[in-house]
Amino acid sequence: MAVATTGGRVYVDKQSPRAYKALVATAEAVREVAAEAGLDRPLVELINIRVSQLNACAFCLDLHTRTALRAGETTQRLAVLPAWRDTALFGSRERAALALAEATTHPADAGAQESAYAAARTVLSDDEISAVIWVAITMNAFNRVSVMSKHPVRPAVPTPSA
Repeated sequence: MAVATTGGRVYVDKQSPRAYKALVATAEAVREVAAEAGLDRPLVELINIRVSQLNACAFCLDLHTRTALRAGETTQRLAVLPAWRDTALFGSRERAALALAEATTHPADAGAQESAYAAARTVLSDDEISAVIWVAITMNAFNRVSVMSKHPVRPAVPTPSA
C-alpha cells in the first residue's frame, strides 16, 4: 500500500515504518550520548537547525526552531545562525560544534573538514566531538527523509491571548 503526499511523493517514514522506527531509536540514543557528553539541549538544537539550513529542510527547520526556543535559545541567535562566523553571539564551543556539523554535512570538502576538526580538538572533548558528529549525522538522515517525502510545514496555530 502506497502512502503518498498530495504532491505524489511517498512519505518514506510512513511507507517503511520499521526503518523509520530504527532511525528514531538512533536519534534517541544520540540524544542520550549528547547529554552524557555534556552537550546541552540548546547546542544540540543549534546543530540540528544549522544542518537543516544547509539541507534546506523546511519541515525540520520549523520543528527544531520551535524546540530550540522552548529550550531557551533566543530569537536573535536563531536569526543570525546562517552567519554564525560573522557574529560574537556564539562561544568557542558552539563555533567548534557548528563548524564540525557543517563539515559532517558536506564531507567532500576535505579542507573544511580538517579545519573544523582541528578547531574542535582545541575546545571539545573526544566525547563531545563524537556526540556533535552523531547529532549531525542523525539530523542529516532526518533531513533526507523529510526533503524526499516533501513533508509539509503547516501554519502555526495562534494561541489565544490571556
